[in-house]
Amino acid sequence: MVVSTLKVVALVLIVAGVTGLVMGSVSYTKTTHAARVGPFNFAVDEKKTINIPLWAGVAAIVAGAAMLFVPKRV
Repeated sequence: MVVSTLKVVALVLIVAGVTGLVMGSVSYTKTTHAARVGPFNFAVDEKKTINIPLWAGVAAIVAGAAMLFVPKRV
């Protein structure tokens, strides 16, 4: 069974959209202001959060679902 690239992209969009709706935001830590004084290392870790808009998750799900139902060209 061969799965077309269009269907794989559609499924990835749907999974990404559902994940965005469930999680709501993504957090990560960024190290800034690093300094090295002799044998000592100093660094400041900043926690950053990226909010995923509700409309982006819904749009990804709708786009993925629409791609699943696009008729195959011959």
